Amino acid sequence: MTPEALPKVVDAKYLTCTLRRCGALGEGRVRDVAVESSRPTLLSRIMRLRLTYDGAVAGPASLVLKTGLADRAAELADLGRREVEFYTAVAGAMSARLVPRCFEAVWEGEAKTWHLLLEDLTDSHFVATKWPLPPTLEQCRRIVHALARFHAAWWDDSRLGVAIGRWLDADDMKTYLQRFAERYKAFTDRVGDRLSGERQDLYERFLDAAPRLLARYHSHRNLSVVHGDAHVWNFLLPRDGGDDIRLFDWDAWRLGVASNDLAYMMALHWYPERRRRMEQPLLDHYHAALLAAGVRGYDRRALDDDYRFSTLWQLMTPVWQAAMDLPPVIWWNHLERIMMAVDDLGCIDLLD
Repeated sequence: MTPEALPKVVDAKYLTCTLRRCGALGEGRVRDVAVESSRPTLLSRIMRLRLTYDGAVAGPASLVLKTGLADRAAELADLGRREVEFYTAVAGAMSARLVPRCFEAVWEGEAKTWHLLLEDLTDSHFVATKWPLPPTLEQCRRIVHALARFHAAWWDDSRLGVAIGRWLDADDMKTYLQRFAERYKAFTDRVGDRLSGERQDLYERFLDAAPRLLARYHSHRNLSVVHGDAHVWNFLLPRDGGDDIRLFDWDAWRLGVASNDLAYMMALHWYPERRRRMEQPLLDHYHAALLAAGVRGYDRRALDDDYRFSTLWQLMTPVWQAAMDLPPVIWWNHLERIMMAVDDLGCIDLLD
């Protein structure tokens, strides 16, 4: 097998110019770049680069390079474009450090290639557990607190839909729902009788009600920037036990109802016993953190209502994941868990 060629960014001269341009390096220069590790994920490739400099230079000792997968470049190009957009438009406008620092974010539209040069937090931070093992309750409280701080930073911000992201109009939503209906048909063809008649009826009712349910989004009130893939394994916790938690993997970000991230984290990913035991205490903690960060006019009942809506919308997630050819171990388990959450929370009542 021919080894994958290194991206052009893995070059001492290139990195010297990049780090100088963003203010991370003075007059010194990068002498050498070594690839310490390189691993594919489901949707990208992650490299850890070790840098050495000429002389006593204060530059980052290492960087994380994130790029697309060479064999799925065209198929997954939009995910890379969106993550580049996040780091250039959103992260760059934030005062609080809630995401890794980005030294460079490049999207090359014609070639459909992209890359990110990110702060390497390997030595200072860690992912709480290895998937699918959930974190402890205390770790979850810290994760939810960081998520609330991020949402509060963009809550009903006047830049939403102007300089930050865009609002989807009625035509956009109609197209989106039509695409989902097509993916759902392919999904049912694929799983056959593994999807019971009762569950198929639920999906049909959901598709019928979806245009009406979108009124919450179209209100453009009490909305924020949503991560879109906010499972607990996309949070980096500081090794020193402090509050410097960072969120990463931003290729699914969008404008929307903030509780979508909470429903994705808990209702979709957690097994029923854990979710039932921890869900409400964590929602309490999240809401208190929103208020502490300055959010007003959004009471605890509103969060509960949004969380139920968001849980119902998570019915879409296993279908989209199957369409992206993610392994069944991911989307089938998500389907089972979200069905139980929809039942537990009485989300079916929202379809009437």
